Amino acid sequence: MAPGDILIDVKGVAKHYGAGETRVDALRSVDLQVRAGEVIALLGPSGSGKTTLLNIIGCILAPTAGQLALDGETVFDGRWLRDDLRRLRLDKIGFIFQAHNLLPFLTAGENVALVLDLAGAPAAMGQARARELLDYLEVGHRAGEKPAHLSGGEAQRVAIARALANRPRIILADEPTAALDSQRAQLVMDLLRKLAAEQEACIVTVTHDEKIFDRFDRLIHLRDGHLVQT
Repeated sequence: MAPGDILIDVKGVAKHYGAGETRVDALRSVDLQVRAGEVIALLGPSGSGKTTLLNIIGCILAPTAGQLALDGETVFDGRWLRDDLRRLRLDKIGFIFQAHNLLPFLTAGENVALVLDLAGAPAAMGQARARELLDYLEVGHRAGEKPAHLSGGEAQRVAIARALANRPRIILADEPTAALDSQRAQLVMDLLRKLAAEQEACIVTVTHDEKIFDRFDRLIHLRDGHLVQT
Protein backbone atom coordinates (compact mmCIF):
# COMPACT_ATOMS: atom_id res chain seq x y z
CA MET A 1 0.00 0.00 0.00
CA ALA A 2 1.40 3.40 -0.99
CA PRO A 3 2.04 6.10 1.61
CA GLY A 4 -0.95 8.29 2.25
CA ASP A 5 -3.54 5.62 1.56
CA ILE A 6 -6.55 5.48 3.85
CA LEU A 7 -6.04 3.16 6.84
CA ILE A 8 -9.16 4.16 8.80
CA ASP A 9 -12.40 4.93 7.00
CA VAL A 10 -15.42 5.68 9.19
CA LYS A 11 -18.67 6.40 7.34
CA GLY A 12 -21.91 7.48 9.00
CA VAL A 13 -21.04 5.76 12.26
CA ALA A 14 -23.55 6.22 15.06
CA LYS A 15 -23.79 4.69 18.50
CA HIS A 16 -26.72 5.01 20.85
CA TYR A 17 -27.75 3.37 24.09
CA GLY A 18 -31.30 2.77 25.27
CA ALA A 19 -34.50 3.84 23.50
CA GLY A 20 -37.24 6.42 23.69
CA GLU A 21 -36.85 9.13 26.29
CA THR A 22 -33.89 7.37 27.87
CA ARG A 23 -31.93 7.06 24.61
CA VAL A 24 -28.40 8.47 24.69
CA ASP A 25 -26.63 9.24 21.41
CA ALA A 26 -22.90 8.81 22.02
CA LEU A 27 -22.05 9.29 18.32
CA ARG A 28 -24.14 10.84 15.56
CA SER A 29 -23.27 9.99 11.94
CA VAL A 30 -19.52 10.43 12.24
CA ASP A 31 -17.34 10.44 9.11
CA LEU A 32 -13.56 10.22 9.51
CA GLN A 33 -10.65 9.20 7.30
CA VAL A 34 -7.11 8.77 8.57
CA ARG A 35 -4.26 8.16 6.17
CA ALA A 36 -0.94 6.36 6.47
CA GLY A 37 1.61 8.60 8.15
CA GLU A 38 -0.96 10.72 9.98
CA VAL A 39 -0.98 11.36 13.72
CA ILE A 40 -4.28 12.83 14.91
CA ALA A 41 -5.84 13.79 18.23
CA LEU A 42 -9.42 13.38 19.38
CA LEU A 43 -10.38 16.20 21.71
CA GLY A 44 -13.54 17.04 23.60
CA PRO A 45 -15.14 17.15 27.04
CA SER A 46 -16.05 14.07 29.02
CA GLY A 47 -19.00 12.29 27.43
CA SER A 48 -18.43 13.78 23.97
CA GLY A 49 -17.87 10.35 22.36
CA LYS A 50 -14.09 10.21 22.08
CA THR A 51 -13.53 6.85 23.74
CA THR A 52 -16.63 5.40 22.09
CA LEU A 53 -15.23 6.27 18.67
CA LEU A 54 -11.80 4.89 19.59
CA ASN A 55 -13.37 1.59 20.73
CA ILE A 56 -15.38 1.29 17.52
CA ILE A 57 -12.28 1.86 15.39
CA GLY A 58 -10.52 -0.74 17.54
CA CYS A 59 -13.28 -3.30 16.85
CA ILE A 60 -14.08 -3.51 20.57
CA LEU A 61 -17.50 -1.87 20.35
CA ALA A 62 -20.06 -2.39 17.56
CA PRO A 63 -21.67 0.73 16.06
CA THR A 64 -25.44 1.09 15.96
CA ALA A 65 -25.16 2.16 12.32
CA GLY A 66 -22.55 2.95 9.69
CA GLN A 67 -19.51 1.38 8.08
CA LEU A 68 -15.92 0.85 9.18
CA ALA A 69 -12.98 -0.08 6.97
CA LEU A 70 -9.45 -0.72 8.25
CA ASP A 71 -6.40 -0.90 6.01
CA GLY A 72 -8.60 -1.23 2.92
CA GLU A 73 -10.84 -3.96 4.37
CA THR A 74 -14.47 -3.32 5.28
CA VAL A 75 -14.85 -4.88 8.71
CA PHE A 76 -18.28 -3.54 9.76
CA ASP A 77 -21.35 -2.85 7.63
CA GLY A 78 -24.46 -3.34 9.73
CA ARG A 79 -22.63 -6.27 11.37
CA TRP A 80 -19.08 -7.48 11.86
CA LEU A 81 -17.79 -9.02 8.63
CA ARG A 82 -14.87 -10.77 10.33
CA ASP A 83 -15.40 -13.92 12.41
CA ASP A 84 -12.16 -13.51 14.34
CA LEU A 85 -11.97 -9.94 15.64
CA ARG A 86 -9.21 -10.93 18.05
CA ARG A 87 -6.94 -11.85 15.15
CA LEU A 88 -7.85 -8.65 13.32
CA ARG A 89 -6.84 -6.59 16.36
CA LEU A 90 -3.63 -8.58 16.81
CA ASP A 91 -2.61 -8.15 13.16
CA LYS A 92 -3.60 -4.55 12.48
CA ILE A 93 -4.08 -2.57 15.71
CA GLY A 94 -1.93 -1.50 18.63
CA PHE A 95 -3.70 -0.25 21.76
CA ILE A 96 -2.34 2.14 24.38
CA PHE A 97 -4.66 2.76 27.33
CA GLN A 98 -4.53 5.22 30.22
CA ALA A 99 -4.28 2.24 32.60
CA HIS A 100 -1.28 0.14 31.62
CA ASN A 101 -3.09 -3.25 31.89
CA LEU A 102 0.20 -5.15 32.09
CA LEU A 103 0.03 -8.81 33.10
CA PRO A 104 1.22 -8.85 36.73
CA PHE A 105 2.86 -12.28 36.57
CA LEU A 106 5.14 -11.39 33.62
CA THR A 107 8.18 -9.13 33.58
CA ALA A 108 8.20 -5.92 31.57
CA GLY A 109 10.16 -7.60 28.79
CA GLU A 110 7.85 -10.62 28.76
CA ASN A 111 4.77 -8.37 28.57
CA VAL A 112 6.14 -6.80 25.38
CA ALA A 113 7.42 -10.04 23.82
CA LEU A 114 4.07 -11.76 24.46
CA VAL A 115 2.46 -9.89 21.55
CA LEU A 116 4.86 -11.43 19.05
CA ASP A 117 4.51 -14.81 20.72
CA LEU A 118 0.72 -14.65 20.22
CA ALA A 119 1.32 -13.73 16.57
CA GLY A 120 3.45 -16.85 16.11
CA ALA A 121 6.88 -15.21 15.92
CA PRO A 122 10.00 -16.99 17.25
CA ALA A 123 10.81 -16.29 20.89
CA ALA A 124 14.15 -14.69 20.01
CA MET A 125 12.41 -12.18 17.73
CA GLY A 126 10.00 -11.17 20.48
CA GLN A 127 12.80 -10.75 22.99
CA ALA A 128 14.86 -8.64 20.59
CA ARG A 129 11.89 -6.41 19.75
CA ALA A 130 11.11 -5.97 23.45
CA ARG A 131 14.70 -4.91 24.17
CA GLU A 132 14.68 -2.46 21.24
CA LEU A 133 11.49 -0.71 22.32
CA LEU A 134 12.17 -0.69 26.05
CA ASP A 135 15.65 0.77 25.46
CA TYR A 136 14.22 3.49 23.23
CA LEU A 137 11.66 4.40 25.88
CA GLU A 138 14.44 4.41 28.50
CA VAL A 139 13.09 1.54 30.57
CA GLY A 140 15.36 -1.18 29.20
CA HIS A 141 17.03 -1.45 32.61
CA ARG A 142 13.62 -2.44 34.05
CA ALA A 143 12.96 -5.26 31.56
CA GLY A 144 13.32 -7.95 34.23
CA GLU A 145 10.96 -6.32 36.71
CA LYS A 146 7.30 -7.20 37.19
CA PRO A 147 4.67 -4.42 36.97
CA ALA A 148 4.27 -4.16 40.75
CA HIS A 149 7.87 -2.96 40.99
CA LEU A 150 7.54 -0.28 38.28
CA SER A 151 6.55 3.33 38.80
CA GLY A 152 3.39 4.56 37.06
CA GLY A 153 5.42 6.26 34.34
CA GLU A 154 7.62 3.20 33.81
CA ALA A 155 4.59 0.90 33.55
CA GLN A 156 2.98 3.19 30.98
CA ARG A 157 6.12 3.21 28.84
CA VAL A 158 6.19 -0.60 28.96
CA ALA A 159 2.53 -0.63 27.88
CA ILE A 160 3.39 1.67 24.96
CA ALA A 161 6.22 -0.65 23.95
CA ARG A 162 3.81 -3.60 24.05
CA ALA A 163 1.35 -1.78 21.77
CA LEU A 164 4.11 -1.18 19.21
CA ALA A 165 5.65 -4.65 19.38
CA ASN A 166 3.92 -6.16 16.35
CA ARG A 167 4.49 -3.07 14.15
CA PRO A 168 0.75 -2.38 13.72
CA ARG A 169 -0.36 0.02 10.99
CA ILE A 170 -3.15 1.42 13.20
CA ILE A 171 -2.29 2.62 16.70
CA LEU A 172 -5.08 3.74 19.03
CA ALA A 173 -4.10 5.57 22.19
CA ASP A 174 -6.32 6.69 25.07
CA GLU A 175 -4.50 9.34 27.16
CA PRO A 176 -1.09 7.70 26.51
CA THR A 177 0.96 10.47 28.16
CA ALA A 178 -1.24 11.14 31.19
CA ALA A 179 1.27 9.52 33.59
CA LEU A 180 4.38 11.04 31.99
CA ASP A 181 6.26 14.27 32.54
CA SER A 182 6.71 16.75 29.68
CA GLN A 183 10.02 15.30 28.48
CA ARG A 184 8.81 11.69 28.49
CA ALA A 185 5.51 12.67 26.87
CA GLN A 186 7.31 14.39 24.00
CA LEU A 187 9.65 11.40 23.65
CA VAL A 188 6.67 9.07 23.32
CA MET A 189 4.98 11.29 20.73
CA ASP A 190 8.22 11.60 18.76
CA LEU A 191 8.48 7.80 18.71
CA LEU A 192 4.88 7.50 17.51
CA ARG A 193 5.46 10.07 14.77
CA LYS A 194 8.61 8.25 13.68
CA LEU A 195 6.74 4.94 13.50
CA ALA A 196 3.89 6.52 11.56
CA ALA A 197 6.33 7.83 8.96
CA GLU A 198 8.62 4.81 8.70
CA GLN A 199 5.97 2.08 8.84
CA GLU A 200 3.21 3.97 6.96
CA ALA A 201 1.04 3.66 10.06
CA CYS A 202 -1.55 6.04 11.46
CA ILE A 203 -2.12 7.03 15.07
CA VAL A 204 -5.35 8.20 16.69
CA THR A 205 -4.98 9.58 20.20
CA VAL A 206 -7.56 10.66 22.76
CA THR A 207 -5.83 13.28 24.90
CA HIS A 208 -6.26 16.33 27.10
CA ASP A 209 -2.48 16.83 27.26
CA GLU A 210 -1.90 20.29 25.82
CA LYS A 211 1.88 19.92 25.98
CA ILE A 212 1.76 17.44 23.06
CA PHE A 213 -0.77 19.23 20.82
CA ASP A 214 2.03 20.42 18.53
CA ARG A 215 2.94 16.79 17.78
CA PHE A 216 -0.33 16.14 15.89
CA ASP A 217 -1.15 16.65 12.23
CA ARG A 218 -4.82 17.28 13.00
CA LEU A 219 -6.86 18.12 16.06
CA ILE A 220 -10.37 16.69 15.80
CA HIS A 221 -13.02 17.86 18.25
CA LEU A 222 -16.03 15.81 19.29
CA ARG A 223 -18.98 17.69 20.71
CA ASP A 224 -22.22 15.94 21.66
CA GLY A 225 -21.39 13.01 19.36
CA HIS A 226 -20.57 15.23 16.37
CA LEU A 227 -17.12 15.57 14.82
CA VAL A 228 -15.55 18.97 14.14
CA GLN A 229 -12.12 19.06 12.47
CA THR A 230 -9.65 21.93 12.89
